[in-house]
Amino acid sequence: MGQPKAHFDFLGYRFWRSQSDGRVKRFIRPKSVRKFKEAIKPLTKRNNGHSLETIAERLKPKLRGFFGYFKHASVSALRELDGWVRGRLRSILRKRAKLRGRGRGRDHQHWPNHYFVALGLFSLENARRAATTSLRKGANC
Repeated sequence: MGQPKAHFDFLGYRFWRSQSDGRVKRFIRPKSVRKFKEAIKPLTKRNNGHSLETIAERLKPKLRGFFGYFKHASVSALRELDGWVRGRLRSILRKRAKLRGRGRGRDHQHWPNHYFVALGLFSLENARRAATTSLRKGANC
């Protein structure tokens, strides 16, 4: 990793050296993201007949397991995947409201992120924040 912008993949992570400060940053390897999305898609089909609460419960073990392994990845990578999952759920809501297409634009006002938190959807980004906060508090003791 002597070159700036050089990266290598190892155990599902992609490691990059930052050009500005030389620190190594961890991201999720693109192949791992693809596998995660392939596992989530069958659970979030637009035409499934389950309630959103049921879908959120079925997603929870997959999301927790993914977070358990990739909890050291960058927050931006986890935020992006959270957004993708919520977009799939917004598409289900659009279909049930007799609308077409993916959830975007005004759908974020109809069904904001806290709507999905209230449903019990596990958030990768919030879990990462909670984990890093608890680590910082533990260091102060």
